[in-house]
Amino acid sequence: MASKGQVESLIEEIICPICLDFFTDPVILECGHNFCRSCITRCWEREERNSCPECRAEFADRTFKVSWALANLSEKARKLNLNPIDNERKLHCKEHEEELKLFCETDKTLICLICATAREHKSHNFMPVKEAVEVYKGQVKSSLDSLTKRKSDFEEMEHQQKEKISGVREQSQSVQSHITSYFAELHRIFLEREQRVLRDIREEEERILNPMEKNLQVIQENLNSIQQEILSLQEWINQKDSVIFLKEEARRKWR
Repeated sequence: MASKGQVESLIEEIICPICLDFFTDPVILECGHNFCRSCITRCWEREERNSCPECRAEFADRTFKVSWALANLSEKARKLNLNPIDNERKLHCKEHEEELKLFCETDKTLICLICATAREHKSHNFMPVKEAVEVYKGQVKSSLDSLTKRKSDFEEMEHQQKEKISGVREQSQSVQSHITSYFAELHRIFLEREQRVLRDIREEEERILNPMEKNLQVIQENLNSIQQEILSLQEWINQKDSVIFLKEEARRKWR
């Protein structure tokens, strides 16, 4: 018949290190450590990296294999009504089968009273398990409080920075709108001024050209009259009949 220590040692092998309960759908990682499928999946999602919670080995991909042997052993342990919680509360030394009542601060491990007298723990610092739990819980709480304070500070800084960014953007939009309106008004003013100057130039052009065009018309009329006179004189000079020539000359002088 198996001893109590052997049973407890067997139970330790079929307990998930994360949930501290019998394995459910156990899987084995590349490093050889076993976990419940749901436990290791949640752990990876929470830490956002693929590493073993036991040895901290990191993996490129989230790959693992189903451990059928552990699954069968865990199912048999459940049917035997073994309680993994009680076993976790009273873990025993694998070497001496004594209850682990001390915590070695130097090695950061649980030991029994016999281990404390061994050579490998000589001159090490020990404390009772309950006291160690309180001490380290206090340290964790202090770290948690510090991180909570830092988180609050950074959240306030984030809020202030967002407000500053929003203020700068609003101010920039206001300035851009003002500049757009300002230059639109300048464009309207210069367009009106351009049209007014062009109108003044056209009016001045008409004022100057009107008398000049009238003078040109008079000049052209005079030119036409002179041209007609030249043609008439040329016909008169070319007259070969002397009598007709002299009669025409007399008529012209009379006119």
